[in-house]
Amino acid sequence: MFKKIGRYFKECVAEMKKVSWPGRTEVLQSAKIVIISTICFAIILGLVDFILLRGLYLIF
Repeated sequence: MFKKIGRYFKECVAEMKKVSWPGRTEVLQSAKIVIISTICFAIILGLVDFILLRGLYLIF
């Protein structure tokens, strides 16, 4: 049983060495894109909510 666990961790380490990790600039660029798109999406949802709420006030 312990052999299987040891082999599992050895294989995990070997696979992690094959991974192509992003550099600092790639991570920062991706983070900027995520933050900007989240802000834009929040603004759009806020505007839609505001417009629908105003529409409901006009109806009722």
